Amino acid sequence: MTNRMISPTGSASYEVRVLLENGEYWLNNKGDLAILDETVRRFAERWPHARIGVLTSAPALLRAYEPRVDAICYQRGGRWPRRRRRPGPVGLLGPGIAGAPMNARDAAVAMPGRIVRRVRRVVGTTHDAQPVPDAVTTASLVVAIGGGYMTDIDRFQTERTLKLLEQAADLGIPTAMTGQGFGPLTEPDLLERAAQVLPRVNLIGLREGLRGPELLRSLGVPTDRIVITGDDAVDLGFSTRRTELGTDLGVCLRVAEYSPVGATIRDVVGRVVREHASAHGARLVPLIVSEHDGEDRRSTMPLLAEYPETVPALGRFADARTLSREVGRCRIIVTGAYHVAVFALSQGISVVGLSTSRYYDDKFAGLNAMFGAGIETVRLDEAGIPDRLRSVIERTWSEAPQVRSVLLARAENQIRASRTVFDRIAGFVEETVSERHDLRSAPSVPPTSPR
Repeated sequence: MTNRMISPTGSASYEVRVLLENGEYWLNNKGDLAILDETVRRFAERWPHARIGVLTSAPALLRAYEPRVDAICYQRGGRWPRRRRRPGPVGLLGPGIAGAPMNARDAAVAMPGRIVRRVRRVVGTTHDAQPVPDAVTTASLVVAIGGGYMTDIDRFQTERTLKLLEQAADLGIPTAMTGQGFGPLTEPDLLERAAQVLPRVNLIGLREGLRGPELLRSLGVPTDRIVITGDDAVDLGFSTRRTELGTDLGVCLRVAEYSPVGATIRDVVGRVVREHASAHGARLVPLIVSEHDGEDRRSTMPLLAEYPETVPALGRFADARTLSREVGRCRIIVTGAYHVAVFALSQGISVVGLSTSRYYDDKFAGLNAMFGAGIETVRLDEAGIPDRLRSVIERTWSEAPQVRSVLLARAENQIRASRTVFDRIAGFVEETVSERHDLRSAPSVPPTSPR
């Protein structure tokens, strides 16, 4: 099937269809939402009449966050809607108001399928095959947008993304990955699968240059297809920066299977940040990024409960830009969540990173390499944590004004690099459109008579 596409100049000869692999289908993470928002905005500005499809398990909630896109429902065949979706009242209300009812609607629609899958697991009839969405067959471009899901700890999403990119490549559709954080990726079968698919991707943008490039080259990806850009959410964070450095202390503690933090260490973190805020007359600001099972909220809010000057936490369905503005209140951030650090550094705000795993060591080390200053990681599973954490927080607080200009300059460099990659990706589509136009407009040549 051939699409009608719209050329970059707006002439109605074809219709561009951009299919976005969104790494977090239930829209529970404001870092992923920031990347999605920037990606949609850039493609919509490039091709105002294009259809932008987003793979999701929460189509109603997606309309609240991104009213310009087509929801491609992964569990229902993954087809393009018959008609282009127009912004409606849900988009006008925004996620802060419409988020809760839209989320409830998605949950109700998904419930029968969840029950069926649960029954299949109990009786042992579950199969591991992951369907490729039908939307890929009529896409002009398939892009796996930024995230840290190409890793051992997110196997399902890694395999799902690789399968989608492979299908697109088989169909001759341009593919790209943007703002990606690869690894740790060590499982032999995942490495083998990645080596089959990733060398076929037209362009891969990385959010860091420490681990990703070497891993991709080991998998056979040509060097000229690897570009280091920084995280695409830097653009959103930078756009919300304040003229002056803030005065508050921002806090986010991530406790999850891939980021274990025991109760004793949580108490230590809470006590240290409260002591520091009190000594400097600062308010504490809870910064909730992931709402998956309420993990950030459940881990962060108890740390602030005993402190009298605490800024109220944002609601469950606040958007990424609102969260980034909350980050802008702060002089420094203490965080175990990666995208809180991204929002902070891109506004010139220094960060103390909290880690208990190689996964987060690599994430924060990548940010340190991209920004060159303003972030120091503290391992919470090492000896002497109370004194070490106090020392790092105090030093970071003291040095914050001096490193701000360096951070802002590095943020601008990453934004330029990221936008350049999007221009290159758009060029894949525009080149294809141009070639098709040339073929359609070329004069017909009568067959040559045999001699």
